Amino acid sequence: MSHNIAKLVTNGYFKEALHLYSQLRSSSLPINHLSYPCLLKSCAKLNYPLQGQIIHTHLIKYGYYCDTYAATGLTHMYMKFQLVKYAVKVFDEMPQRNEASVNAMISGFSQNGCVGEALLVFREVGLKRFRPNSVMIASVLSACDVVGNGSQVHCWAVKIGVERDVFVSTGVVTMYMSCLEVVSATKAFRMMNYKNVVSYNAFISGLVRNGVYRVVLKVFKGMFESSSEGPNSVTLVIVLGACSNVINLRFGRQVHGVAMKIGLQFDIMVGTALVDMYAKCGSHSCYLVFREMKGNRNLITWNSIISGMFLTGDCDTALKLFSELESEGLVPDSATWNTMISGFSKQGQYDKSVQFFTEMVSKGIAPSLKSLTSLLDACSTISSLQLGKQIHAAAIRTEISNDEFFTTALIDMYMKCGQSSWARRIFDLYKIKPRDPTFWNAMISGYGRNGEEDSAFEVFYLMQKDNVVPNSSTFANLLTVCSHAGQLDKGLRVFEMMTVKYGLMPTSQHFACMVDLLGRSGHLQKAQELLREIPEISSSVFSSLLGAAGHHLDPKLGEDMAKELSELEPGNRATFVVLSNIYAATGRWEDVERIRNMIGVKGLEKFPGYSVQVT
Repeated sequence: MSHNIAKLVTNGYFKEALHLYSQLRSSSLPINHLSYPCLLKSCAKLNYPLQGQIIHTHLIKYGYYCDTYAATGLTHMYMKFQLVKYAVKVFDEMPQRNEASVNAMISGFSQNGCVGEALLVFREVGLKRFRPNSVMIASVLSACDVVGNGSQVHCWAVKIGVERDVFVSTGVVTMYMSCLEVVSATKAFRMMNYKNVVSYNAFISGLVRNGVYRVVLKVFKGMFESSSEGPNSVTLVIVLGACSNVINLRFGRQVHGVAMKIGLQFDIMVGTALVDMYAKCGSHSCYLVFREMKGNRNLITWNSIISGMFLTGDCDTALKLFSELESEGLVPDSATWNTMISGFSKQGQYDKSVQFFTEMVSKGIAPSLKSLTSLLDACSTISSLQLGKQIHAAAIRTEISNDEFFTTALIDMYMKCGQSSWARRIFDLYKIKPRDPTFWNAMISGYGRNGEEDSAFEVFYLMQKDNVVPNSSTFANLLTVCSHAGQLDKGLRVFEMMTVKYGLMPTSQHFACMVDLLGRSGHLQKAQELLREIPEISSSVFSSLLGAAGHHLDPKLGEDMAKELSELEPGNRATFVVLSNIYAATGRWEDVERIRNMIGVKGLEKFPGYSVQVT
């Protein structure tokens, strides 16, 4: 009867195999020693560590402990349970080892992240006592996280003549991709004589991990020409993910057609990837695909469509889907709640975002970093200090308050709520400040927004002292501070430092700040000259100079700026009002009347004036 254990395990009936073993033992019937590796495999598959240890004691009791196959099964089982010390002890005490036992150790070490140990076993045992086979080479390749080790194993594969084996060559491709060596991985892939679907999946998934999305689409096309095997569900999911990243709706539709042709369009993984792809490409087809999948949807599918509705701006449907989710026997998880919070926040519906946050916390669900950061953005926009403090407290409770990205958003929130002292406390909590200039920029722009010019430059000097390299945004913030404070000389020094010392090319934003600064300081001629250097002039730059013309009563400059603005924003009444005021201040009443008539002819809305009586 014991031979039936092997049959049951072969057919995937692991529980039944263990039950039969218990029956045989209780009946005192003999058990073939070859059944034990199968029983140990069952324990590993079912994640039954206690049962596995009991069988281990039986092996010792009946004298099968020294059997190479049983010991190999033990090694494999303990590695699956992450009991590495037990696996090593079994391996060390094996009187005889074979290729299978060495492979079990190498693959086990690899799966448990013990890269150095895997390579050591390969060098000390695999190479010295056995002739490595393709399985051993493939196992050790999976342990290589440094290209030096990986290329050495690749050389061994070539030396013993197994480099063309499909498992080895696929392992080589995966290894190079994991080590960010895309060119070497591509060369190894092209040299493969035979490529199966696993090889293609390894290659294109590596391309996705390395951000080479467009090449994925080319490789997928070539798969139909050079491979006898068609794509499987994993292939389609990877390619659809690449389409999402490059926003290629046309190719995504073609992949959808392939999925329909091979009957995988209703597969949960593929269907969810299709929903995600259509949503990220801005197509409402995501909703149609979702509805067609009825009966084949899981919580990830629901989360994808809810997120997709927010991406397409359809908040009402997202809310409706959230309420329908439980009708399929599903319960919203943290990802669902966080999607609702982030989605409403990004769409500017901050009240609903806060409502979902409050409800989520009341249910004992921990908010994610993404949702808390999006809520902080909402607090910054509506200047809700009280809510911002609640989010700060929630972040402390969930131990994400020290995250650099979140801390930057927190500083920005406190600054926008006028609490620069709170922002400074958070900033000073870091004994070693982050190297990312965005963190520093939040302080500089915040001080500038609150009119604290000296503090803004103090942070900039600290930034230089800590050898943090400022970026384009840093200088844009500093120039804005100088502009609002009317510090022309300091602004000119900042502009020179940006271009000369740090070699940054000025953008339209930097030029706009300088034009504004020169205009406010009365250097209208220099402002006009600088205007000619700006590659793309926005309406805000012309508005700034128009305001300067009004302040310094320069009708000619006012007329020039008003002409430019009337072409960019023909419906903006404010342009003509400012020009009219310039004419009135300089006594040109005929021009005032002309402008007023122009406003009437153009049909521009005139905002009514009002007076306030204080009693």
